[in-house]
Amino acid sequence: MIGVIIARFQTPYLHEGHKSLIEAVQAKHGNVVIVLGITPVRGSVKNPLDFPTREKMIKKEYPEVVVLPLPDHPIDTKWSHQLDVLLTNTFPGSAFTLYGSRDSFIDYYFGKNSVVELPKYGDHNATEIRKIVKEKSMDSLDFRTGIIYAYANTYPKVYPTVDIAVFRNKKTEILLGRKENDNAWRLLGGFSDPTDENFEAAAHREMVEECGTIEVGKMQYEGSFRVNDWRYKNEIDKIITTLFSTDYIAGDPVGSDDIAEVKWFTLPKVVELMRLKQHAETHTPLLAALLEKYHVNA
Repeated sequence: MIGVIIARFQTPYLHEGHKSLIEAVQAKHGNVVIVLGITPVRGSVKNPLDFPTREKMIKKEYPEVVVLPLPDHPIDTKWSHQLDVLLTNTFPGSAFTLYGSRDSFIDYYFGKNSVVELPKYGDHNATEIRKIVKEKSMDSLDFRTGIIYAYANTYPKVYPTVDIAVFRNKKTEILLGRKENDNAWRLLGGFSDPTDENFEAAAHREMVEECGTIEVGKMQYEGSFRVNDWRYKNEIDKIITTLFSTDYIAGDPVGSDDIAEVKWFTLPKVVELMRLKQHAETHTPLLAALLEKYHVNA
């Protein structure tokens, strides 16, 4: 009978809770296997360590333990089947007992093997450990190498932003803003937040943050554009913005957050701003698309 521990071990070291779990299973079985969950997201706050890094951490202290990877699956029954197949194919003809502590995989397993819940040892919390560790900057080659390794093994990212064209007077005027350290006129907007329900909500939030609480109509999708932002000019990661328009109803827009001033411009005046290069260059394709749609020659 082989003892199998199902866990994630997303910590920089094996804490006493990990060790007590491994050693409790070792006391019952001559052969012990640790199956590590593998998330499809590479390099996240909750799952910062990849499989090879965790495998090395475990085998440094428990070299006799076999460590296997198991990809996560959204359907518990299929995940359970994949786990059973992994074990059977790795150890043909063997029987297995699966071990976990409270709040582990147990409630999600629907496979054929027996399951044992072991008592939790101590008050160890991987999330809290990661919170503490993330504040520590160390002066060592290993630390710097680890940072490079981590960033090199994440997927290239697209950062979503939103831009908002607030119109009034039957779309003959548009509200633009400028920043304190940049006199270029631009559309209101910014980065979407993970807390936003959708891009329309992000657009409304950004609009309020940058020009105050004004009453507007429904956010209307106008298009999406890759933004050649200077911050990402030499990076693999890029920004793609979603452009919305909305109709002004009431209220007094006042520049706030990082917007020092907001001002209404007629669309022909926007054409003039663009000709004189008095607008944010990254907003050129956005403004051009709006001017073309609303029949103003840029």
